[in-house]
Amino acid sequence: MIERLENIEKRYNEIVDELTRPETLSDIKKTTALSKEEAQLKENYDAYQEYKKILNNIETAKELMKDSDMLEFAKAEYNENEEKRKKMEQDFEVMLLPKDPNDGKDVIVEIRGAAGGDEANIFAGDLYRMYTYYAEKNGWKIEELNAEEGTAGGYSQVEFKIKGDNVYSKLKYESGSHRVQRVPLTESNGRIQTSTATVLVMPEVDDIDIEIKESDLRIDTFCASGHGGQGVNTTPSAVRITHLPTNTVVTCQNQRSQIQNKAEALEVLKSRLYQMELERQEQELGNERRNKIGTGDRSEKIRTYNYPQNRVTDHRIGFSTMQLQRVMDGELNEIINALITEDQARKLRGE
Repeated sequence: MIERLENIEKRYNEIVDELTRPETLSDIKKTTALSKEEAQLKENYDAYQEYKKILNNIETAKELMKDSDMLEFAKAEYNENEEKRKKMEQDFEVMLLPKDPNDGKDVIVEIRGAAGGDEANIFAGDLYRMYTYYAEKNGWKIEELNAEEGTAGGYSQVEFKIKGDNVYSKLKYESGSHRVQRVPLTESNGRIQTSTATVLVMPEVDDIDIEIKESDLRIDTFCASGHGGQGVNTTPSAVRITHLPTNTVVTCQNQRSQIQNKAEALEVLKSRLYQMELERQEQELGNERRNKIGTGDRSEKIRTYNYPQNRVTDHRIGFSTMQLQRVMDGELNEIINALITEDQARKLRGE
């Protein structure tokens, strides 16, 4: 453990030194990469500095105990710092677990109504609202990219970006199929219906992560539909980009100008291609993929929202809470913290 902490300290100091050099500062890509690495190491670096202070305090207390006049004070200092040392060493076990390199990134989220017709679209809208409230509670910014409204409400598909601190580290567990059990507004006989909406959470990708050739793209423009002001249905500002090698299609129509929509669509496309590459790599790892908290596949049923019983259940870890309305109002911390804790526990067990 100490060896790993010393390596982190050494690397952190190297990065800080490198970032003061003019030749580094003149290279934007290198500066960006080093700054991100510095940010990822900072928590462990700071904790190790505190740990070394505690060890120093323990040694000082041992010396003071040799003086009979200082014995009582020194014992109290020694015991206090020993408790801190033990606690920090336990914390280091978790802190030093392998980090997901995407944890610090912003995300692009896609929600689609799936099985259940109009009710599935309405539920997709409820999930969008839930994540919007959760983002607000965390001080994150949310930006809608594309929305296809359902005929009875909600969305058949909605895509949005969430920006903030360590967004992906919290929301990466949300990918999969979400199931709702309730009496739909569209049901006249009062029967409970089961419907689903799918969620896909993708880390936002920088230019240094993935490159797309212009020759691989087909770009079409058309008039936007839905809300957007006077330009809707009159100006071809909406953009549809097709990545020809993978036949991946991305649409963006929520910005006022064609240039802005094209830029947003390219961001979404990069994230989708990056997500496809991550999934390909995980499939090659075989068993390691199965040991994760869920596979992240859109088809995997991860959670049920049961309205008659006021219960939300996450099937991956067997976690339930009887606070459904609070969850739908963005109080997701209890569920997400349980997922993070279980993920850490599996990694500590070497799974």
